[in-house]
Amino acid sequence: MMNTTPSRTQADRADQTRARILEAAVNEFSANGLAGARTEQIAEAAGVNKALLYYYFQSKQALYDAALESVANRVVTSGLAAIESDRSAGERLVQFALNHFDRIHSQRGFQSLMQQEMMRLRDGEPNAAPLVEKVFRPMMGRLEAVYQEGRASKELVDVDEWQIMYAALGANVFYFLSAPVMGLLTGMNLVERSKLEFRRKVAIEYLGKTIFNDREHGARVAELVLARTPMPEPEPFDVHGLGAGKRGNQRHEIDVRKTDEVRQK
Repeated sequence: MMNTTPSRTQADRADQTRARILEAAVNEFSANGLAGARTEQIAEAAGVNKALLYYYFQSKQALYDAALESVANRVVTSGLAAIESDRSAGERLVQFALNHFDRIHSQRGFQSLMQQEMMRLRDGEPNAAPLVEKVFRPMMGRLEAVYQEGRASKELVDVDEWQIMYAALGANVFYFLSAPVMGLLTGMNLVERSKLEFRRKVAIEYLGKTIFNDREHGARVAELVLARTPMPEPEPFDVHGLGAGKRGNQRHEIDVRKTDEVRQK
Protein backbone atom coordinates (compact mmCIF):
# COMPACT_ATOMS: atom_id res chain seq x y z
CA MET A 1 0.00 0.00 0.00
CA MET A 2 1.30 3.44 -0.95
CA ASN A 3 2.23 5.68 1.97
CA THR A 4 0.21 8.90 1.63
CA THR A 5 1.52 10.52 4.83
CA PRO A 6 4.11 12.79 3.17
CA SER A 7 1.63 14.13 0.63
CA ARG A 8 -0.96 14.63 3.37
CA THR A 9 1.60 16.53 5.44
CA GLN A 10 2.42 18.69 2.45
CA ALA A 11 -1.26 19.39 1.88
CA ASP A 12 -1.70 20.30 5.54
CA ARG A 13 1.20 22.72 5.37
CA ALA A 14 -0.22 24.25 2.21
CA ASP A 15 -3.62 24.70 3.89
CA GLN A 16 -1.98 26.32 6.91
CA THR A 17 0.04 28.67 4.71
CA ARG A 18 -3.03 29.68 2.75
CA ALA A 19 -4.96 30.26 5.99
CA ARG A 20 -2.16 32.49 7.36
CA ILE A 21 -2.15 34.54 4.17
CA LEU A 22 -5.92 34.93 4.31
CA GLU A 23 -5.85 36.00 7.96
CA ALA A 24 -3.16 38.59 7.23
CA ALA A 25 -5.09 39.75 4.16
CA VAL A 26 -8.30 40.26 6.14
CA ASN A 27 -6.39 42.42 8.64
CA GLU A 28 -4.63 44.45 5.97
CA PHE A 29 -7.70 44.99 3.80
CA SER A 30 -9.79 45.81 6.87
CA ALA A 31 -7.33 48.48 7.94
CA ASN A 32 -6.50 50.00 4.57
CA GLY A 33 -9.12 48.94 2.03
CA LEU A 34 -8.53 47.33 -1.33
CA ALA A 35 -6.72 50.32 -2.84
CA GLY A 36 -4.52 51.08 0.17
CA ALA A 37 -3.58 47.55 1.18
CA ARG A 38 -0.03 46.40 0.37
CA THR A 39 0.71 42.82 -0.59
CA GLU A 40 4.23 43.23 0.86
CA GLN A 41 2.71 43.81 4.29
CA ILE A 42 0.36 40.87 3.89
CA ALA A 43 3.23 38.56 2.94
CA GLU A 44 5.35 39.78 5.85
CA ALA A 45 2.52 39.34 8.35
CA ALA A 46 1.85 35.82 7.04
CA GLY A 47 5.53 34.88 7.20
CA VAL A 48 5.88 34.20 3.46
CA ASN A 49 7.49 35.93 0.51
CA LYS A 50 5.54 37.66 -2.25
CA ALA A 51 6.28 34.90 -4.72
CA LEU A 52 4.57 32.35 -2.47
CA LEU A 53 1.67 34.72 -1.86
CA TYR A 54 1.10 35.00 -5.60
CA TYR A 55 1.43 31.24 -5.95
CA TYR A 56 -1.71 30.85 -3.83
CA PHE A 57 -3.48 34.00 -5.04
CA GLN A 58 -2.72 35.15 -8.56
CA SER A 59 -3.48 38.85 -7.99
CA LYS A 60 -4.31 41.39 -5.31
CA GLN A 61 -7.94 41.32 -6.45
CA ALA A 62 -8.03 37.51 -6.19
CA LEU A 63 -6.63 37.74 -2.66
CA TYR A 64 -9.19 40.38 -1.73
CA ASP A 65 -12.01 38.25 -3.15
CA ALA A 66 -10.81 35.23 -1.15
CA ALA A 67 -10.52 37.30 2.04
CA LEU A 68 -14.01 38.68 1.54
CA GLU A 69 -15.40 35.20 0.92
CA SER A 70 -13.86 33.93 4.14
CA VAL A 71 -15.50 36.81 6.01
CA ALA A 72 -18.82 36.25 4.27
CA ASN A 73 -18.83 32.55 5.13
CA ARG A 74 -18.12 33.31 8.75
CA VAL A 75 -20.85 35.95 8.99
CA VAL A 76 -23.45 33.73 7.33
CA THR A 77 -22.57 30.73 9.50
CA SER A 78 -22.81 32.82 12.66
CA GLY A 79 -26.01 34.55 11.60
CA LEU A 80 -27.89 31.45 10.48
CA ALA A 81 -26.88 29.55 13.63
CA ALA A 82 -29.05 31.91 15.66
CA ILE A 83 -32.03 31.41 13.35
CA GLU A 84 -31.94 27.66 12.83
CA SER A 85 -33.26 26.31 16.13
CA ASP A 86 -36.48 24.94 17.61
CA ARG A 87 -37.11 28.05 19.70
CA SER A 88 -39.98 30.43 19.04
CA ALA A 89 -39.71 32.87 16.15
CA GLY A 90 -39.50 35.83 18.50
CA GLU A 91 -36.72 34.28 20.54
CA ARG A 92 -34.74 33.45 17.40
CA LEU A 93 -35.10 36.98 16.10
CA VAL A 94 -33.94 38.49 19.40
CA GLN A 95 -31.02 36.06 19.51
CA PHE A 96 -30.07 37.06 15.97
CA ALA A 97 -30.07 40.74 16.96
CA LEU A 98 -27.87 40.06 19.99
CA ASN A 99 -25.43 37.97 17.94
CA HIS A 100 -25.29 40.81 15.41
CA PHE A 101 -24.32 43.29 18.16
CA ASP A 102 -21.68 40.90 19.47
CA ARG A 103 -20.26 40.29 16.00
CA ILE A 104 -19.77 44.01 15.38
CA HIS A 105 -18.10 44.35 18.77
CA SER A 106 -15.90 41.25 18.77
CA GLN A 107 -14.95 40.76 15.11
CA ARG A 108 -13.81 44.27 14.31
CA GLY A 109 -11.50 43.36 11.47
CA PHE A 110 -14.21 41.38 9.74
CA GLN A 111 -16.79 44.07 10.37
CA SER A 112 -14.49 46.76 8.96
CA LEU A 113 -14.00 44.76 5.79
CA MET A 114 -17.73 44.21 5.44
CA GLN A 115 -18.44 47.92 5.86
CA GLN A 116 -15.82 48.87 3.29
CA GLU A 117 -17.37 46.46 0.82
CA MET A 118 -20.80 47.97 1.41
CA MET A 119 -19.33 51.39 0.65
CA ARG A 120 -17.89 50.02 -2.58
CA LEU A 121 -21.30 48.62 -3.43
CA ARG A 122 -22.94 51.98 -2.72
CA ASP A 123 -20.44 53.70 -5.01
CA GLY A 124 -21.13 51.24 -7.81
CA GLU A 125 -17.61 49.80 -7.90
CA PRO A 126 -17.12 46.60 -9.90
CA ASN A 127 -17.00 43.21 -8.15
CA ALA A 128 -18.85 44.52 -5.08
CA ALA A 129 -22.29 43.02 -5.79
CA PRO A 130 -21.39 39.40 -4.79
CA LEU A 131 -21.56 40.50 -1.15
CA VAL A 132 -25.32 40.81 -1.55
CA GLU A 133 -25.69 37.26 -2.79
CA LYS A 134 -23.20 35.68 -0.40
CA VAL A 135 -24.24 37.40 2.81
CA PHE A 136 -27.31 39.60 2.78
CA ARG A 137 -29.72 37.64 0.62
CA PRO A 138 -29.41 34.32 2.53
CA MET A 139 -29.53 35.98 5.95
CA MET A 140 -32.26 38.50 5.20
CA GLY A 141 -34.34 35.84 3.49
CA ARG A 142 -34.23 33.58 6.53
CA LEU A 143 -34.77 36.47 8.93
CA GLU A 144 -37.83 37.59 6.99
CA ALA A 145 -39.21 34.03 7.09
CA VAL A 146 -38.69 33.91 10.86
CA TYR A 147 -40.57 37.17 11.30
CA GLN A 148 -43.42 35.95 9.08
CA GLU A 149 -43.65 32.85 11.26
CA GLY A 150 -43.81 34.98 14.40
CA ARG A 151 -46.41 37.28 12.91
CA ALA A 152 -48.58 34.35 11.81
CA SER A 153 -48.45 32.84 15.30
CA LYS A 154 -49.35 36.24 16.83
CA GLU A 155 -46.17 36.21 18.89
CA LEU A 156 -44.79 39.24 17.02
CA VAL A 157 -46.50 42.51 16.15
CA ASP A 158 -48.00 42.95 12.70
CA VAL A 159 -45.85 45.61 10.99
CA ASP A 160 -43.73 45.94 7.87
CA GLU A 161 -41.12 43.18 8.05
CA TRP A 162 -38.29 45.47 6.94
CA GLN A 163 -39.02 47.85 9.79
CA ILE A 164 -38.48 44.95 12.16
CA MET A 165 -35.09 44.34 10.58
CA TYR A 166 -34.16 48.02 10.75
CA ALA A 167 -35.19 48.14 14.40
CA ALA A 168 -33.37 44.93 15.31
CA LEU A 169 -30.14 45.49 13.35
CA GLY A 170 -29.99 49.16 12.41
CA ALA A 171 -29.73 50.28 16.02
CA ASN A 172 -26.64 48.10 16.47
CA VAL A 173 -24.90 49.54 13.43
CA PHE A 174 -25.76 53.12 14.36
CA TYR A 175 -24.42 52.70 17.89
CA PHE A 176 -20.96 51.69 16.72
CA LEU A 177 -20.82 54.15 13.81
CA SER A 178 -21.89 57.08 15.97
CA ALA A 179 -19.73 56.16 18.99
CA PRO A 180 -16.96 58.73 18.24
CA VAL A 181 -19.43 61.60 17.84
CA MET A 182 -21.61 60.55 20.75
CA GLY A 183 -18.48 60.06 22.82
CA LEU A 184 -17.55 63.70 22.24
CA LEU A 185 -21.06 64.78 23.20
CA THR A 186 -21.17 62.71 26.37
CA GLY A 187 -17.50 62.80 27.35
CA MET A 188 -17.46 59.00 27.60
CA ASN A 189 -15.74 56.17 25.77
CA LEU A 190 -18.78 54.34 24.45
CA VAL A 191 -16.82 51.33 23.23
CA GLU A 192 -15.33 50.37 26.58
CA ARG A 193 -16.67 47.10 27.93
CA SER A 194 -19.01 48.45 30.61
CA LYS A 195 -20.71 50.78 28.13
CA LEU A 196 -21.06 47.99 25.56
CA GLU A 197 -22.53 45.64 28.15
CA PHE A 198 -25.10 48.27 29.10
CA ARG A 199 -26.01 49.10 25.50
CA ARG A 200 -26.45 45.49 24.35
CA LYS A 201 -28.65 44.83 27.40
CA VAL A 202 -30.98 47.78 26.89
CA ALA A 203 -31.11 47.19 23.11
CA ILE A 204 -32.36 43.64 23.63
CA GLU A 205 -34.74 44.69 26.39
CA TYR A 206 -36.14 47.32 24.02
CA LEU A 207 -36.87 44.66 21.40
CA GLY A 208 -38.61 42.58 24.05
CA LYS A 209 -40.91 45.49 24.80
CA THR A 210 -41.64 46.58 21.22
CA ILE A 211 -41.82 43.68 18.76
CA PHE A 212 -43.91 41.25 20.85
CA ASN A 213 -47.67 41.40 21.19
CA ASP A 214 -47.35 40.15 24.77
CA ARG A 215 -44.83 42.49 26.34
CA GLU A 216 -44.41 40.37 29.44
CA HIS A 217 -43.54 37.40 27.22
CA GLY A 218 -41.16 39.63 25.24
CA ALA A 219 -39.44 40.78 28.42
CA ARG A 220 -38.95 37.16 29.51
CA VAL A 221 -37.53 36.28 26.08
CA ALA A 222 -35.07 39.18 26.26
CA GLU A 223 -34.01 38.18 29.77
CA LEU A 224 -33.52 34.56 28.71
CA VAL A 225 -31.47 35.42 25.61
CA LEU A 226 -29.23 37.79 27.58
CA ALA A 227 -28.74 35.26 30.38
CA ARG A 228 -27.51 32.51 28.08
CA THR A 229 -25.31 34.72 25.87
CA PRO A 230 -22.34 36.34 27.60
CA MET A 231 -20.69 39.16 25.69
CA PRO A 232 -17.58 37.87 23.90
CA GLU A 233 -14.12 39.40 24.11
CA PRO A 234 -12.90 41.20 20.99
CA GLU A 235 -10.85 38.98 18.71
CA PRO A 236 -7.26 40.10 18.07
CA PHE A 237 -7.06 42.50 15.16
CA ASP A 238 -3.47 43.60 14.75
CA VAL A 239 -1.91 45.11 11.64
CA HIS A 240 1.88 45.69 11.84
CA GLY A 241 1.87 45.86 15.62
CA LEU A 242 -1.20 48.07 16.09
CA GLY A 243 -4.69 46.85 15.34
CA ALA A 244 -7.18 49.10 13.63
CA GLY A 245 -9.62 48.48 16.47
CA LYS A 246 -6.95 49.53 18.95
CA ARG A 247 -6.10 52.61 16.90
CA GLY A 248 -9.79 53.52 16.82
CA ASN A 249 -10.12 53.12 20.58
CA GLN A 250 -7.01 55.20 21.22
CA ARG A 251 -8.24 57.99 18.93
CA HIS A 252 -11.59 57.89 20.71
CA GLU A 253 -9.94 58.08 24.15
CA ILE A 254 -7.81 61.01 22.98
CA ASP A 255 -10.91 62.77 21.63
CA VAL A 256 -12.66 62.30 24.96
CA ARG A 257 -9.67 63.76 26.82
CA LYS A 258 -9.65 66.74 24.44
CA THR A 259 -13.36 67.25 25.09
CA ASP A 260 -12.70 67.26 28.84
CA GLU A 261 -9.92 69.83 28.36
CA VAL A 262 -12.23 72.08 26.36
CA ARG A 263 -14.94 71.83 29.02
CA GLN A 264 -12.42 72.73 31.75
CA LYS A 265 -11.39 75.82 29.79
